[in-house]
Amino acid sequence: MRLENIVWACRDPRALGRFWAAALDAEVLVESDDHLEARVLLGPDMFLDACFGPPTDPPEGPQRLHLDLRGGRGQEAVVRRLLSLGARPADIGQGDVPWVVLADPAGNAFCVMEDRAAYATGTGPVAALPLDSADPDRDARFWAAVTGWVPTADDPHALRHPSGLGPLLELCPEPEPRRAPSVLHLDVRPDPADVATSPDAPLDLVRDLGGSVADQPAPGLPWTVCADPSGNAVCVLGVHPPA
Repeated sequence: MRLENIVWACRDPRALGRFWAAALDAEVLVESDDHLEARVLLGPDMFLDACFGPPTDPPEGPQRLHLDLRGGRGQEAVVRRLLSLGARPADIGQGDVPWVVLADPAGNAFCVMEDRAAYATGTGPVAALPLDSADPDRDARFWAAVTGWVPTADDPHALRHPSGLGPLLELCPEPEPRRAPSVLHLDVRPDPADVATSPDAPLDLVRDLGGSVADQPAPGLPWTVCADPSGNAVCVLGVHPPA
């Protein structure tokens, strides 16, 4: 399987999607009143799509996934550009830190990172995807299996595409257990070989790794809503929910 989408649940998908498409210098692929999808190209045949749609369940509680954008030596200029696009400064109790915390037009916090060796080359506009985890060792194994990404040399809880391109997926100790749906989640797509023997193989993998198949929000969806072992939502694309 591979990591394909970062998904925002939001009340105004077009407005928020336009902000993030501009922020990430992404190509808008689909746009309607209730859906926007934009593509971030990372290399030959490698991309991440940013997808925006209305929430099935109202997100509540703290954000468990957010974006760390690459700032580096141009951090101040990146922050100024994002503010001009509609971001605003945010205080989430970060204190005196070298990164800058902003909020998008819907109030979702994200960070613009300082210069770090891990973000120096190949990440694209998104340096990292920090995800709350009750057990980073366990969840790193789960996400490595469902994305095909591998641990970095410096941090076994930070995964990256084997090519070295794209953001880090960072499993971070959670400040509190998951209690409600989150604004952001990730989607993975099986390769044809993943379903060659059984259409349910990707879901079996999720279960075998300690994840779960969730109650589905609607019948007939072309994806299955699952959860990692810490309860973070992940959708398996192209696999119909079990009856």
